Amino acid sequence: MYDYHMHTSFSADSTASMEEMIESAIKKGFKEIAITDHIDYDYPDLQIDFSLDFENYHNALEKNAQKYKNQIRVVKGLEMGIQKHILNECMAAANEYPYDFIIASVHAAEKKDLDTGAYFENKSPYQSYIDYYTYVYDCLKEFKDYSVTGHLSLIDRYKKYISEPVAYNVYSDIVEEIFKLIINDGKGIELNASCYRYNTEELMPSIEMLKLYKELSGEIITVGSDAHSPEYIGYKFDYIYDLLSNIGFKYIATFNNMKVDFVKL
Repeated sequence: MYDYHMHTSFSADSTASMEEMIESAIKKGFKEIAITDHIDYDYPDLQIDFSLDFENYHNALEKNAQKYKNQIRVVKGLEMGIQKHILNECMAAANEYPYDFIIASVHAAEKKDLDTGAYFENKSPYQSYIDYYTYVYDCLKEFKDYSVTGHLSLIDRYKKYISEPVAYNVYSDIVEEIFKLIINDGKGIELNASCYRYNTEELMPSIEMLKLYKELSGEIITVGSDAHSPEYIGYKFDYIYDLLSNIGFKYIATFNNMKVDFVKL
């Protein structure tokens, strides 16, 4: 099994040590895991600091990749929170260290975060979705220093902030353009299983999006638990792998030195 999204105490929203996460993955029989701690420059919610101690983080990645190399492969990763006004900083950070794998995630749009609901203020549900996916597209048109896009349908997690649901066909055309851009750039997407950690039903991306990505000949897809503590590493991956197979995916992607490889499902 391969879990390509997890956080340690180097991220502001986790208290688990890197060693705890790795040793838990070993006990669960994982062959590879990607440590992907947060860097979110200028994150708009000032109640949480998503900066990253790069020097100590990189040292810990190197140390633990070596320490556990005979038991598990530790992929040296990063989750980059991208926003249009800080893309230059993101590009610089992505190239300062020889990462194996980088997730590009949009946690905030228009300088407003989704988590507190600030992004949804003074927007209709329709406009919230159209604007969000347009923003993602605009970011990915410029930012290319990544491996996969993180939890593309993240906005679905925050439906509590909108007054009525938004039908998939309202924004599917923009999602299609995002997928075409990703595929043309030789990048991929992740299937983020954190819905099980949050006890919601929203896979990210949604099943409709996964089917569209496959129809457009998208091949590069990683699977990540987005675990912030050891018990969620690989949670429900048996179901996730079956789901991908049923949609028609034959492989999941792995990465080494930012280059993709494929593992048969």
